[in-house]
Amino acid sequence: MSAVNPLSYLTEQLQAWREAGTYQTLRELQSACEPVARVDGREVINLASNNYLGLADHPKLIEAAVEATRKYGAGSGAVRTISGTMSLHLELERRIAEFKHVEACVVFQSGFTANSGTVSAILGPDDHIVSDELNHASIIDGCRLSKAKIKVFPHRDAAAADAILSELSGLPGRKLLITDGVFSMDGDIAPLPELVDVAERYGAIMMLDDAHASGVLGGAGRGTVDHFGLHGRVHIQVGTLSKAIGCLGGYICGSRDLVEFLYHRGRPFLFSTSHPPGVAAACLAAFDLLEQEPERIQALWDNTRYFKKNLCEAGFATGSSETPITPIMVGEAAAAHAYSRALFDEGVLATGIGFPTVAKGKARVRTIVTATHTRDQLDRALDILTRVAKRLDILAAA
Repeated sequence: MSAVNPLSYLTEQLQAWREAGTYQTLRELQSACEPVARVDGREVINLASNNYLGLADHPKLIEAAVEATRKYGAGSGAVRTISGTMSLHLELERRIAEFKHVEACVVFQSGFTANSGTVSAILGPDDHIVSDELNHASIIDGCRLSKAKIKVFPHRDAAAADAILSELSGLPGRKLLITDGVFSMDGDIAPLPELVDVAERYGAIMMLDDAHASGVLGGAGRGTVDHFGLHGRVHIQVGTLSKAIGCLGGYICGSRDLVEFLYHRGRPFLFSTSHPPGVAAACLAAFDLLEQEPERIQALWDNTRYFKKNLCEAGFATGSSETPITPIMVGEAAAAHAYSRALFDEGVLATGIGFPTVAKGKARVRTIVTATHTRDQLDRALDILTRVAKRLDILAAA
């Protein structure tokens, strides 16, 4: 008698996704992450990476990583609180704090763990969180792990956040108002000045996830706080080292006491081995380039404006995007995934995204241009996007 497979329900769910047209396979990147990359054995125009400034394979980052690896080894050998805090880690944290104009910084193993580990560390069951409905999954997980009471406000609606905090003002417990700076699926920017005013009105902690704004918005890519001139008014800033910086990791910026507290209570920090020295060194080189080569950010925005303009003229719906993240709205998830597959067959890598990453009926193909795309590459991509969309009736023939 054969044993019953207790995981058979997973097989059934996978089959259901296949039948619905939403099952996805991992594509294999077989080259550096560049504007034209080798994926699954073919050359495609890459509109699917977060490598905004083209730093992932920049010679200076590679050189810094190799030199540090030769000097310090391939790994640190421990978590930060035992023997895994290397001089490069401390140098990187000082560099980021200086760059962001804050007292201190602590680096986490990823942006996800920076968010989830920080929210769950600083709040507890007696506290309250007021969160934008489209905040990143790492924020949502951190809120749940904290066991605090969670209130969600409609996307980018500062008046609604104000109303929630007004209702909570007489209740015990700390209050946290939290938002993305740039929203990862829609590419729009949070109304941070209004939200900061709301937080200050009720004495709430203001926390900002600036993963997709770091290296993109503000002077030298300092992010949303700098973009709006709000230095000193956001208590906790989250950033990433894996998007515009081109490497790996996340960080929390704020007061020295905040950072010291996370040394003691940030569980991902406490229980994960620290970054390999090569990664830390490459990140340091990237922050130097942000300030030394401002033309990279200018090129990113020039390409973004050019690409958006041509998409709109072709008749695509791009939602509320204000940044290099530009969704092509499709509607149903199966149609978005079919469009993505057809684009790949024609030479463009752009990811189909559906529920549960986005709401049902709001599936899209997400595109991101970088500073290093050429106009010829963007023109070829635009032509493919348009031809395939017309063929699939995603874009009506002109």
